Amino acid sequence: MEPVKKIVIFASGSGTNAANIIDYFHAKQSAKVQAVFCNKPGAGVLQKAVERNVATHVFSKEDWNSGQGINAQLISYNPDLIVLAGFLWLFPARLLQLFPDKVVNIHPALLPAYGGKGMYGEHVHKAVLANKEKRHGVTVHLVNEEFDKGKIIAQQDFEVAENETLESISQKIHAIEYSLFPVAIEKILL
Repeated sequence: MEPVKKIVIFASGSGTNAANIIDYFHAKQSAKVQAVFCNKPGAGVLQKAVERNVATHVFSKEDWNSGQGINAQLISYNPDLIVLAGFLWLFPARLLQLFPDKVVNIHPALLPAYGGKGMYGEHVHKAVLANKEKRHGVTVHLVNEEFDKGKIIAQQDFEVAENETLESISQKIHAIEYSLFPVAIEKILL
């Protein structure tokens, strides 16, 4: 029997994607989320992780920039994959070198369009609506030293309706994220 693959998640917000990934792999038992790392004390993702018996680590901007503790903690988990699920800071080169081709992110747009610094969440959807795009969607990609520039792993899109609103687009994006991200992670791991 193959050993269970190890996942570490980095998240900054409410943690709906992180919780979905934890639950997906708990049911599958092919991989296990070992820890959630978060840069915001009190973020919803921390509570969701605790409720699912997943270890949590909170770190400051100083810790992040220096690598103080974070490098050693990640190495101790020895993850097969690091998943960015709503994590908004640029992943540092020092960690990418420690875990080459083992860091994956999800982005709420069809990259390369609407990627880069500052393009996340509603900012992306507002730009899509303002530019009257016909298609919108989600991209899962490997992480490199630039925001949203890594190799694309998976994409899923939908047609933007004439009467689309920020709320309706957000709901469609979240639905795609919940179905696409765990499956893409599983394909990378297996």
